[in-house]
Amino acid sequence: MSMSDPIADMLTRIRNGQARSKVTITMPLSKQKVAIANLLMDEGYLTDVSIESEGEKPQLVIKLKYYRGKPVIELLKRVSRPGLRIYRGKGELPTVMGGLGVAIVSTSKGLMSDRAARAAGQGGEIIAYVA
Repeated sequence: MSMSDPIADMLTRIRNGQARSKVTITMPLSKQKVAIANLLMDEGYLTDVSIESEGEKPQLVIKLKYYRGKPVIELLKRVSRPGLRIYRGKGELPTVMGGLGVAIVSTSKGLMSDRAARAAGQGGEIIAYVA
């Protein structure tokens, strides 16, 4: 089956996994999904990210993070989508929840958080908000 927005599917799998208090979730592998998962892990929203290559197709395995029984991620929202791309310049990058959250930005130098993109002087496509 063809999927029109694999990034939205990834974010939905994370939200659904947290709603069911899952420890790990798996999904089909892609370079962009790995980059987003690694960015979320570096920002402290995920415990671990790994690639499992058992079977025909490799899978991305994500370990979700909880604090006192509650998910660390409270907000996970897709911003730019295939039907409506959202681009912002370096001076127009959004702050999520007054700087407590992270906006994932796809720049010409790869995926980065909004803080890293501002520091690098880069603008780009706003992929998602995480808080």
